Amino acid sequence: MAFESNLLCKIIGITHLINNHLYKSKYLTIFKRLGSHSVLALIALIVIGGATRVMEAGLACPDWPLCYGSFLPFNHMNLRVFLEWFHRLDAFLVGTLILFKFALSIIWKNEIPNWLPKTYSLLLFLVIVQGSFGALTVINLLDSYTVTGHLLIAFLLLITTISINQNLENDDIEEPLIWWRLLLFFPLLLTLIQSFIGVRLSSTWSAHICLSFNKQCLILNTHKLFAFPIAFSILFIIATAIYKRSLFNENWKYLSALMFLLFSQISLGVLSLKTNLNEPIFIIGHQLNASLFIAILTTLIFRNPFTKKGLKHSLNSQMVGINS
Repeated sequence: MAFESNLLCKIIGITHLINNHLYKSKYLTIFKRLGSHSVLALIALIVIGGATRVMEAGLACPDWPLCYGSFLPFNHMNLRVFLEWFHRLDAFLVGTLILFKFALSIIWKNEIPNWLPKTYSLLLFLVIVQGSFGALTVINLLDSYTVTGHLLIAFLLLITTISINQNLENDDIEEPLIWWRLLLFFPLLLTLIQSFIGVRLSSTWSAHICLSFNKQCLILNTHKLFAFPIAFSILFIIATAIYKRSLFNENWKYLSALMFLLFSQISLGVLSLKTNLNEPIFIIGHQLNASLFIAILTTLIFRNPFTKKGLKHSLNSQMVGINS
């Protein structure tokens, strides 16, 4: 009787693994691909938004959501109008893509995990809020707090999208390593705060005023000081991973990218100040690095820190148990 019960448990385990594999092959790949496109589109959206701000093109289109009353304002097209128009176009495409994923999750709700439609509904809500802030940015004539909120919501969209992708990848994590996630969360939070200060710095013209007249330097000095705890926390994370060895071996690509982005970000910040913020390429690169920094930290937080066992290996283990 005990043998039969054990055999039944083994068979149920194999059935679960096969069903899980079928679920992945039919639905998971679609959501993962759409999620990857969403991440790229969101990073592009953040960078283009930064370029729009740097080039003082935020009000190049005086109305919203159209630009000079049309979808494609050929008669008014120049670099600034193009940046603002393209920023809105990318935002529209991101919103459409997220709406499409939400619709698919509702259609396939009986075939996918319960958390997926709920999380996509959160994404859709953030998109609506983001669009509202975009409209307020134009209506309020680039109010500093509105611009800052607009960027932070974009980062929340990026973080949520990446977390969904990683949870789809790692639906069977056995060792989440809570301490490792908390360790990574600290520089992520600091980077978000640093980005908040950075947007306030550019949207209030505090950096130019400080560099030109040595006044209102508090925001600039705070922005520079925040680089130190971020750098120390990243170095500590990498040192911890090297000490654990297995962590570094499984995540070395992401950790190496973090190290590269850290030194690149510091260099771009220094170059921006050395050129008195007159070189847009340095400031835009600074924004791009911040987006990639947040993306990699979020990926490390939510991904499986160790390689998962494949389906074949699991099935083999179950068969060995049955045979024994």
